[in-house]
Parts: sequence; structure tokens; C-alpha cells
Amino acid sequence: MTAIKDTSTNQLNKRIVTTKCPVTFIIFKIGGRWKPLVIRQLFTGTKRYSQLRKAIPDITEKMLIQTLKELQADGIITRKAMPVIPPHVEYSLTDSGQELSPVITEMVNWALKYNTQ
Repeated sequence: MTAIKDTSTNQLNKRIVTTKCPVTFIIFKIGGRWKPLVIRQLFTGTKRYSQLRKAIPDITEKMLIQTLKELQADGIITRKAMPVIPPHVEYSLTDSGQELSPVITEMVNWALKYNTQ
């Protein structure tokens, strides 16, 4: 797979759009199929990896790991690895992640109102 050049026009445009438009910024940070589901699971408190896996049964391990890494890199969740055997990892929302609660709640309300399928 070819590496993406950070100096490409496409990457420059992506950075401009995601930083100048608040709506695009939030969709970039929490958009996608799995991020909102993971965030909603963490609204109820800290969860272990296995708890998240069970709570979102349709997600593959690869996608869950990738989603958790992206949310952590964006500062929405924190990962705490316990130095025990077997490995014990816990995920929780950061303060900025907790502040997404009313945003996602309103998204749920809108979907319940307008999703007619």
C-alpha cells in the first residue's frame, strides 16, 4: 500500500475542511459506523475490551481495535493497561468525550423521529 503524502493537495484540503467547519470536524472525529456505538457504550462508565466486544457483537476485532485507537488518538477515550496476567485493559471517556453525551443523545432523538424504515 502506498503511503499518503502529508503535503498532497487532498491532505491539505482535508485539514482545512475538518478545522474550518465545525460540523465536518465533529463528523470527522465521531463519524463512521462504529465510533458512535463505542462512545455510547462508554457513557455508562469504564469498560474492558471484552465488555465492548460483547456489547457490539457485529463489530470485528480488527474494526474494534482500529476504532479504539482512533478515538484514543483523537483524545475522546483513554486506555489504561493494567500490569497483570492475563492482560487487563480498560477504556473510558475523557472529559471531551463525556461532553459528547448531549450531542449523541440529540442525534439519537433525531434518528428516532425521522428513521421511518
